[in-house]
Amino acid sequence: MPKIKFTLISTKDALIAFGPIALMIIAVILAAYYVVDPAPGRTLDFSAGQENSAYERFAKQYADELAQNQITLRIHKSQGSQENLQHIADLDSKIDIGFVQSGSTTEKDAQEKGLISLGSLFYEPIWIFYRGKKEVTSLAEFKAKRVNVGPDGFGVRRLFQQLLSVNNLDENQLEIHQLESTPATVAFVNEQIDVLVMSSASDSQLIQMLLQTPGVKLFDFVQAEAYTRRFPFLSHVVLPRGIVDMGRDIPSRDYHLISPTATLVAHESLHPALISLFLQAAKKIHGGANWFSKQGEFPSDRYTEITVEPQAEKFYKSGPPFLQRYLSFWMSNFLERMWVLFIAFGALALPLSKIIPPLYVWRVRSRIYRWYGQLRSVEHALDEASPEQRQQIAQQQLQRLNEIENKVNHISIPLAYAEELYGLRSHIQFVRKRVQNGV
Repeated sequence: MPKIKFTLISTKDALIAFGPIALMIIAVILAAYYVVDPAPGRTLDFSAGQENSAYERFAKQYADELAQNQITLRIHKSQGSQENLQHIADLDSKIDIGFVQSGSTTEKDAQEKGLISLGSLFYEPIWIFYRGKKEVTSLAEFKAKRVNVGPDGFGVRRLFQQLLSVNNLDENQLEIHQLESTPATVAFVNEQIDVLVMSSASDSQLIQMLLQTPGVKLFDFVQAEAYTRRFPFLSHVVLPRGIVDMGRDIPSRDYHLISPTATLVAHESLHPALISLFLQAAKKIHGGANWFSKQGEFPSDRYTEITVEPQAEKFYKSGPPFLQRYLSFWMSNFLERMWVLFIAFGALALPLSKIIPPLYVWRVRSRIYRWYGQLRSVEHALDEASPEQRQQIAQQQLQRLNEIENKVNHISIPLAYAEELYGLRSHIQFVRKRVQNGV
C-alpha cells in the first residue's frame, strides 16, 4: 500500500487556489513597472559649452554626481547658450538637458519649444575689459572700437546687442569680432582687439588673469541698477575690493557689474524623478559661497525667464522627495511610481482574503464529497432493482462499495479535514449494511 502523507495543508490545492491570483498580481506589477509612468533612463545627454570652459567643468561634476546613482551623463561640447537651446528643443538631437544663460530666449519662445527651467545655478557677470588712461563710464564710448563678443552661439553676443540698444548704439557702429574666449584673450593682450566682452563665472582662469594684467581696465557699470530694471533677467552684483588679491589690493575698489545667471534647462519630456536628482547635485556643486554669491544662494528658482518646472519649485520649497532622503534613488523611484498599484492592491486584499480561503476549503472537501454521489448511485441501483434481480444487484453493488472504499482509503487529505474523511468511511459502512440487509 502506498504511503499516505499526513500534512496540515494541501500544497497542491493551495497552489491551485492561490496560484492564478498570485500570477495575475505579479503580471500586473511587471506591466505597471514598464507601462505606468516608465522608469527614467540610465543614460542622459548633456549639452555643456566649449572645451575647458566653466560649463564643461561643471558638466563633469554633474556626471560624477549622477554616476553615484548609476546614471551615465554624456557630455557634448557646444558654442554656448544659443546652440544649447537649439539642441534641447530639437528632439532629434537627443540632448536632454544643458546650461543656458539667462536672457538667451523669451518665456513665450521657451514655452512654444517645450523648454523648462530647473533654476539658476551661478552668476555669470558681463566682463568688459579695455585699455586706456581714461576711465570709461558709458558703453557709448566704445563707438568705432574693435570689440570681440564671441561667436554667434555665445549668449554674450545677444546680451551685448541688448545693452547697446539702450545706449542708442548698434553693432554697425562698432568693429565686431567673433573669436572664441581663448584666442580673443590672446588677441586682446597683443592689442589686436580694443575691447573684450565676456560672460563667465568668477573662477574662470582667463578672467582672473585679465584682472591681474597691468594696463587692462575693467568696465565699471555705474548704471548697473538701471540695467537690471530694463532687463529683469540681469542682477546687480559687486566685485569687492581686494577679492582677487588682498595683498596687492586687486581690485583697488569695488566694481559694479551686471550679471545674467547660468540656468539648467531641459526639455519638458525629461523624467520628473531626474529633476530632483539634478537639483540635489546642483546644491552640492553650486551651493557654496564665491565672489558674488552667498552660501546657499544657489541653486535658485529666480533669475530665469524660462518657466521653472513645478517639480523643481517643489524642491526649492521642501527639498528632495521624502523617500529619496532615506532610500536609494532607484528604490525610492520604484516606490513612488508603484504607489497607485499598491493602493489598488490594498483595496483588493480584503475581498481576495474572503474569496481565496473558501476556494481552498472547497478544493479539499470536493475530494471527499464527490464520493457521496457514488454512494447515492449504489443506493439508487438497489432501490430500482426488481425482486428477482435484487440479489444479483446487491452483490454487484457490494463489489462496487469495496472498490469505492479502497480508493477512499488512499485519499491524501490535510489533517484539519480528517473528520470529513472518517465520516465518509463510516457512511460507506452504513450503505454496505443497508445493501446487505436489503438482500
